Amino acid sequence: MSAVEVALTIAAALGAGLTGGVYLAFSFLVLPAFRTLPAAPAVSAMQRINVSAVRAPFMTVFFGGAAASVAVIVVQLTSDVPAGPTRILGAVLALAAVVITVVRNVPLNNALVSVDANSPGLTAAWQSFDRSWSRANYARAAVSVAAAVALIFSLT
Repeated sequence: MSAVEVALTIAAALGAGLTGGVYLAFSFLVLPAFRTLPAAPAVSAMQRINVSAVRAPFMTVFFGGAAASVAVIVVQLTSDVPAGPTRILGAVLALAAVVITVVRNVPLNNALVSVDANSPGLTAAWQSFDRSWSRANYARAAVSVAAAVALIFSLT
């Protein structure tokens, strides 16, 4: 296995592990705290977090890990001696987490932007958002952690 293959695999594993950690922290710490608040401050805080997330630190890890995962797949599919299915599986799982984010979490975040914190029915809107967003968040967290484990295991 070349140094490039190892570096790409480590980068993809780090990307998946770090994003998975963020997702788990959100599910285990942030959202439970939001659920103790009235809907208006919870919605307002989530709207602010969604803006803050789209900055270089998280985007670098998010998209950098995805790019490394794509590179891992390409290298494995074009290699004369591929590492085996575990590495490709890990990279595919890391990309699945990106897909879940783009297809489910981001549209829910975008819909939440238009929610007025003073509107009637805010509590129901927040509960619906929380339920849908949390399910997708748990899914992408699990897939990210599984990806990191598979990628790390593929190096042994």
